[in-house]
Amino acid sequence: MSRDPESAAAREALLAAVRTAIAVPDGETPVILIDGPSGAGKSTLADLLVAEWPGPAAPTLVRMDDLYPGWDGLDAASEAVAAELLEPLARTGEGRWRRWDWADDRPAEWHPVVGPAPVIVEGCGTLSRVGVAHARLAIWADADDALRKSRALARDGETFAVHWEQWQGEFERYVAREHPRDNATLRVDVTAWPLEGPRERHDGTTVVV
Repeated sequence: MSRDPESAAAREALLAAVRTAIAVPDGETPVILIDGPSGAGKSTLADLLVAEWPGPAAPTLVRMDDLYPGWDGLDAASEAVAAELLEPLARTGEGRWRRWDWADDRPAEWHPVVGPAPVIVEGCGTLSRVGVAHARLAIWADADDALRKSRALARDGETFAVHWEQWQGEFERYVAREHPRDNATLRVDVTAWPLEGPRERHDGTTVVV
């Protein structure tokens, strides 16, 4: 991460919050959720958390863009991750999520998630009121609006460009309904953080949301 003193202090505060979140009784699965608008750096922030993880057990990382059933699927994925992963994980120590095959535009295989190893879920739609009820730490990542859009379109090119307004409208409706920023226990502005670098979905396509 950045050597800028302000960014470094924010990083240390973030890692301190993670250490507190994962200090749970034996058998309990600590869940960390990361939400925020497109291009804010949620996915890379999650990768950095995994790389600098302060606990003894490595976390399982779940990316919401693997769940969205298409470009109009934010709400469906938000509901699914709460009902199929977070709630049963909290109740029984086992949950699951189903991958969406973007290439064939259909549901694909299920992925089991078993505690008590920590779980990170990152992506738009994680901080719904139902979702945060099962989180030990709920992070809202944000960045300058112009920078967010340039990051998102630079990484995902024309594929995202043609859907930007559609996705942004769906995200704004989600924000108006669920108030995810208010649901967060930690808010991080990553405008000045060096969060560049593409990533891939399970199907091998590059994306940033």
